[in-house]
Amino acid sequence: MKAIRRFTVRPVLPEALHPLSELARNLRWSWHAETRDLFQSVDPERWAASGGDPVRLLGSVSTRRLAELAEDRRFLRRLTVVADDLRDYATGDRWYQGQAQTSELPAAVAYFSPEFGITAALPQYSGGLGILAGDHLKAASDLGVPMIGVGLLYRHGYFRQSLSRDGWQQEHYPVLDPNELPLVPLAAADGTPAQVDLALPGGRRLHARIWQAQVGRVPLLLLDSDVEENDLGERGVTDRLYGGGSEHRLLQEMLLGIGGVRAVRMYCRLTGHPGPEVFHTNEGHAGFLGLERIAELRDEGLDFDAGLEAVRAGTVFTTHTPVPAGIDRFDRELVARHFGPHAELPRMDVGRILGLGMETYRGGDPNVFNMAVMGLRLAQRANGVSLLHGQVSREMFSGLWPGFDAEEVPITSVTNGVHAPTWVAPEVFRLGARQIGAERTEDAMTVGGSDRWDAVADIPDQDIWELRRGLREQLVTEVRERLYASWRQRGAGTAELGWIDGVLDPDVLTIGFARRVPSYKRLTLMLRDPDRLMELLLHPERPAQIVVAGKAHPADDGGKRLIQELVRFADDPRVRHRIVFLPDYGMAMARKLYPGCDVWLNNPLRPLEACGTSGMKAALNGCLNLSVLDGWWDEWFQPDFGWAIPTADGKATDDDRRDELEATALYDLLGQRVAPRFYERGQGGLPDRWIEMVRQTLTHLGPKVLAGRMVREYVERLYAPAARAHRSLTPDVARESADWKARVRGGWHRVKVDHVETSAAPESTAAELGATLVLRVRVALGDLAPDDVEVQAVSGRVDTEDRITDGTYGPLKPTSGPDEEGRWLYEGPLALDRTGSFGYTVRILPAHRLLVSPAELGLVAVPPEEMGEGAGVLMR
Repeated sequence: MKAIRRFTVRPVLPEALHPLSELARNLRWSWHAETRDLFQSVDPERWAASGGDPVRLLGSVSTRRLAELAEDRRFLRRLTVVADDLRDYATGDRWYQGQAQTSELPAAVAYFSPEFGITAALPQYSGGLGILAGDHLKAASDLGVPMIGVGLLYRHGYFRQSLSRDGWQQEHYPVLDPNELPLVPLAAADGTPAQVDLALPGGRRLHARIWQAQVGRVPLLLLDSDVEENDLGERGVTDRLYGGGSEHRLLQEMLLGIGGVRAVRMYCRLTGHPGPEVFHTNEGHAGFLGLERIAELRDEGLDFDAGLEAVRAGTVFTTHTPVPAGIDRFDRELVARHFGPHAELPRMDVGRILGLGMETYRGGDPNVFNMAVMGLRLAQRANGVSLLHGQVSREMFSGLWPGFDAEEVPITSVTNGVHAPTWVAPEVFRLGARQIGAERTEDAMTVGGSDRWDAVADIPDQDIWELRRGLREQLVTEVRERLYASWRQRGAGTAELGWIDGVLDPDVLTIGFARRVPSYKRLTLMLRDPDRLMELLLHPERPAQIVVAGKAHPADDGGKRLIQELVRFADDPRVRHRIVFLPDYGMAMARKLYPGCDVWLNNPLRPLEACGTSGMKAALNGCLNLSVLDGWWDEWFQPDFGWAIPTADGKATDDDRRDELEATALYDLLGQRVAPRFYERGQGGLPDRWIEMVRQTLTHLGPKVLAGRMVREYVERLYAPAARAHRSLTPDVARESADWKARVRGGWHRVKVDHVETSAAPESTAAELGATLVLRVRVALGDLAPDDVEVQAVSGRVDTEDRITDGTYGPLKPTSGPDEEGRWLYEGPLALDRTGSFGYTVRILPAHRLLVSPAELGLVAVPPEEMGEGAGVLMR
C-alpha cells in the first residue's frame, strides 16, 4: 500500500551527543576530513549506505548504538575536539579579518545564484555554474569573507540520469524532503516560519518559505514555493532546476532576485547579521534583485534614476556564458504583465523596467527582455570567468557600448578557481601533510601561496607514482561498481555481466572526460575516426582507457543522441573493457573520477568554453590536462605540465572539417606524445618524465586554480571598490549623479569634433621616431561644459584598415573658447613613440568623478569619416 503522507522521524540524541547535530547541519563536514571520519565511526555500514550524508546517517542509526556512543569516552573526546574545531573555525579571525584595510571592505556580501553545488547530499545543482557557486561560498568561508548565499530550493533538484537498453538518456525526478536534507527553516524568535511573497497578475500571490544551509561560516538561504499558502501552480515554481516554460522560468527568476533580497533583509533582521553592502549576481538569473533594491530606495525618497545609480554602485555581475543562446531571454510582454500596478513592484514604471533588459542595440531584438543585458545595466562592475572569456564577453556585449572598441567595454575577468579541500583526494592531502605538515597543507589549499606548493618538488618520485597508481586503482573499483549498477538498470541479468570484472586496468593510462553535454563541448569528437580510437585503446604496448560521464539537458535531444552514440561505441565487446560511460554524473562520482585519471580531456569548440573548472580539479590531484586552448587552459597552459590540442581556427571551411582536423590532432597527440610519455621508464623503472609533469602541475597550477585565489581577487578587485562606491553614493550624491547623467545624455547630440590639425604639414605622410607633434582640436559641446567631458588623443599602430590596434590615450587641455560659434579649442602633444604604420584620432567622452569607466555611459563623439586629417596615418 502507498502512504498518503510522508514525514521524517528523527532520533533523539543523548545529551552527550548533541554536538553531532550541529556538526551534521554545518556543511563544513563535506570538506573537513576529521568530521567525516567521526561520522563514519558512528556506524561504518550505515555511513556507507547513507552515501556519506550525516543527516541521513543520524536518521537511521539505532538508539542502542547511540546509547553506546554516549558512554564511549574515546568517541566523546573525538567529538569534543571536532566540535571545538568547528566553533573556532566559525568564529575566529581568518584572512579577511587580517586585512589592513578591513574597514574599507564590505560589511557583508550577498551572493545570488540559481544553483549551488555544495555536496551531493544537497542536490541543488546541474553543472559547472552551481559547482562554482558552491566553491565560491566554501572559499569565502575559509577566508572569513562575510557572505550570504541566496538561491532556490528545488523539490526535484535537477534530475537523475540512467540509460535505456539502447543507450538513450532517461531522466528521473526523485522528490526531495527538506527535512531530510542538511537544512533548517529560518524562523522568528517565536518559532513562526520566515516567508517572503511576491505579487502576481490577477491578485494572486507567490509565497516562499526560507530554508537555511550553513556552509561553514556562510549562511545559504534557499527559497521554497512548495508551501500550503500557494495554489498548485505556484507551489510548483521551485519544482525543478532549469525546468518548465518561459513563464515558469520568469517566476523562478523573480523569486530568486526579488524574493531573495527580501529573504536577505529578513535574515539580517532576525539574526543581527550585517546587511550586505555589495550584491553579487552570479549570471543573469538573479538580475531582478536590482529592481527590488531600487524599489527599497524609493521608500527612502530616491526616484528611479537616483536609485539606479545607488544600486549600480554596489552591484557586481558575473557572466558565465560565451554564447548568446545560453542567456535567458523573455518576451517583453510577458515581463510587462508581471510588473506594474496590478502585479509586482506596483510603484515602478513598467517602461523603465523593460528598458533595463531590452536589446536596444544594433543586432538586438527590442521585443525580448535579456537577463544578461539587465545584469550589465544594473551593475557598475562586471566580469567574465577567464582571461579569454573576458575578451569574448567584451565582444559579445559590445553593442551596449556603441562607438567603443571591444577592448574598452567595461567587463573585466576573474578566472574561476576550485575549492581544493573539496576536490583533493584524502590520499593527496596526506602525502602533502607528510611532506610539509597538515596545517601548512591546509593553508596551501585554502589561502594559497606558491612557497607552500613548491614543497612538492621534494616529494620522492616513488611516492608520487605509488599515489597515482593507488588513486587509479580506486577509480577502477568505483567504475566497475557503477557500471554494474548501470547495466542492471538497463535490464541486463547477472549472468550477462561477468565481463565487468575485467573492465579497466589500474596499470593502464587512464583518460577522463566528464561534463555537461551541449554540442559545443563535443562529447563525440573522440569517435570521429572509430578505428583510430580503437587502435589507441587496444595498443599492444601502450594501451589507453577512457572514462566518460555527462548529462544532456532533458529537452536537448541532440545532446542525448551524442550520449547514445558514445554509449553504443562503449558497448562494443571489443573495447568495452577500455572505454565506459557512467550515467548520473554528479559530485559524488566526480570526487573519485578527478583523482583517478592520469589525463583530463577537454575538446570544446574554441572559444565557447567560459572557463572549464573540471580540469582544475583534476590538476590538483596530479592529473595532466590535454585540452583545446580555451577557458583557463588558454591562460595558464605550459608544455611542462600538459598538452594543447591544436585548433583549426581560420582554417576549416565548416564545422565538419574543423572537427576532422582537430580530432586528427587529438589522435596524434595521444598516440605519439601522451601514451609514450606515460609508458616510458627511466633507470629506476619509473616514468620519470611523466612524474616530473605531475610535479610541475602541482607546483605551478596548484596556487593558481584555487577558489581561495579567486575569492581574494573578487574581494580586492571588485567587492572592495563596490563597497567604497556604495558608501559614497549617499542620497544626495546619487541624485547628483543621476541628474548629471541625464543632462549629459540629453545634450550629447550636440557634442561634436569640428576640426583636427597638427603641427605637421598636411601633406606629410612620414615623420621621425621620437618627434612630437602639437595636436589642435576644435570641439562643440552644446550645453555641456569642459568639466563634463574629456577630449582625448588616441594614437598607436594601425592595421591594413587604418584601425588603431594598440592605442595610447592622452587627454587634451582646453586653451580657449567658446568662440562665436560656441566651439572650444583643445591642444596637446602627440608623441611618435613607435615605428611602422602609425595613426591617431581624437574623441570626446563624458567625464565625472563617479564614473568607473570612460565607456560607462556608452557615449563617445569622434571626427566624421570625411576628415582625413583627424584619422590620419603617418608612415615611417
